[in-house]
Amino acid sequence: MASTVLVTGGTGYIAGELIRQLLGRGWTVHATVRSKAKSEARLRERLGNPGEDRLKIFEAELMSDAGWAEATAGCTHVAHVASPIAASTPKDENDMIVPAREGTLRALRFAKEAGVKRFVQTSSMAAVAYGRSEKDYTVDENDWTDITHPDVYPYVKSKTISERAAREWVAQHGEGMEFVSVNPAMVLGPVDDADFSPSVEVVRQLLNGSMPMAPDLGFAIVDTRDVADLHLRCLEEPGLANERFLAAGRFYKIIEVGEVLRRGLPAAHTRKVPTKIMPDWMVAILSLFNAGVRSIKSELGKSRHVDASHAKQRLGWQTRDEEESILDCARSLIEHGVVKV
Repeated sequence: MASTVLVTGGTGYIAGELIRQLLGRGWTVHATVRSKAKSEARLRERLGNPGEDRLKIFEAELMSDAGWAEATAGCTHVAHVASPIAASTPKDENDMIVPAREGTLRALRFAKEAGVKRFVQTSSMAAVAYGRSEKDYTVDENDWTDITHPDVYPYVKSKTISERAAREWVAQHGEGMEFVSVNPAMVLGPVDDADFSPSVEVVRQLLNGSMPMAPDLGFAIVDTRDVADLHLRCLEEPGLANERFLAAGRFYKIIEVGEVLRRGLPAAHTRKVPTKIMPDWMVAILSLFNAGVRSIKSELGKSRHVDASHAKQRLGWQTRDEEESILDCARSLIEHGVVKV
């Protein structure tokens, strides 16, 4: 059923892999980037240099109308993957919330005007699993983050607000256009070059010694190749209006990720991987001087498990072993020189 699809944020970790899989399935792809001059050659090389007849690249940004009409023209589907993400916590939460919300609504508006039939939004587990005081719990696609909870930080708010805003907009204005969201957990797996995603930062820090002890934090893990595959299924499977699919595997504490690295990599590559958990009191002291640490201090000791059975039963989606994702991520970071060993 291959047709023409717009993938926003084309240079991103998930988007790049999604484009690769779409091209492999025979789709024609339009991709947005913030700067063609800086990104086009690298993106085409990453994807095996597809021709203009298969991959067209457009400049468009989340906070500007420029370029969106051209990018959506002729598209039957949209995968809206672009969203602001930062390695550190912004001073003003609106620096992250406003572009996430307004960029999603802009993509929806131009998609509707172009006659797009299916719109798939890359949301996040941040919109599902946060804003709760319990230490150990399981969520599914019916759960939503409570953004009024005092422990919710800007990135979590931005993903929750943007997905809710998208669903409200589609309910009011999206007649004739199906909306689906994909909500990934911590995305790992191989990176294509040294311009890596912030989502793999934890693996980099475990390997390079910048995390001498592991804070008592964790996350469910999913491979970028499997997240892209779930997006592809959401684009191709009929009858998914208003669906929501969680993309996640098993929950790992950071110390457990370190254990996987030590088991799976040569000892010379894991000399700096921590073997001890950082005491909570030490995290509390660090939070006095580091805004990023302060924002996640409330996460200490929590285990958020994810029931992704809906995606598996409805779409036949499967995930690879989490250890494979962790090790492939680590090996590619070493291969591209992001981590020196």
